[in-house]
Amino acid sequence: MSDEMLVLRDDAGGVATLTLNRPEKRNALNVDMFVALDAHLAALEREIDNVGAVVLRAKGPVFSAGADLGKQQRAPARNFQAKTIERLAQLPQPVIAAVHGPCFTGGLELVLGADIIFAAESARFADTHAKWGLVPGWGMSQRLPRRVGTYKAREMMFTAREIGGRMAERVGLANICVPDDAFDAELAALLNDITALSWHSHRGNKRLLTETQDLPLAQGLAHESYRSPGIAPDFAQRVGSTFGQR
Repeated sequence: MSDEMLVLRDDAGGVATLTLNRPEKRNALNVDMFVALDAHLAALEREIDNVGAVVLRAKGPVFSAGADLGKQQRAPARNFQAKTIERLAQLPQPVIAAVHGPCFTGGLELVLGADIIFAAESARFADTHAKWGLVPGWGMSQRLPRRVGTYKAREMMFTAREIGGRMAERVGLANICVPDDAFDAELAALLNDITALSWHSHRGNKRLLTETQDLPLAQGLAHESYRSPGIAPDFAQRVGSTFGQR
């Protein structure tokens, strides 16, 4: 399979969907897949006018079994996989990881780069680094505790236990969990809600949240005041349309 087919891209309604496409290997993440993903992300960074949201999902019954621990490949640069996940996290657009089935270790590190984790009830999350004698290198030790709290993260990392979609929602790992038979319809509804709102606002909100997440409140408030991108170009049109409906 060619590199460009390892991650598929489909665009519709202002949403770019990136699909991990290695189902015969349980979407195990190898270097070639990261190269393909990084190329798509580089393109999406420049497409803020025609892409208002990005979805990351997977083909087949498994979202991702994690890093491919079989055939070792040389990455094109040091820490390339971690930098690709950071690139995903830093996309200007909202990023939604749509997870069904197992999502383990490297796969979990990948979806932790998303703004919203949208899970099916069949989703199963686990950090199995310790099972293989590994230590995280793609962001697990930093992003997981920011999602679920430091002690829940320690539990997950120290036990390698799986948690299902509903439990993931309960502990804050997943934002939303829905039945599998409603997965696509509920995902479409979520995306419609997001893309119907101002893309300018989404980009501004995401940048402010990202830039201030580790700042004390006073510094964060000052940053918001001075770094806000201001009102959207279509502000007047949106206000007029709203009042016109009354």
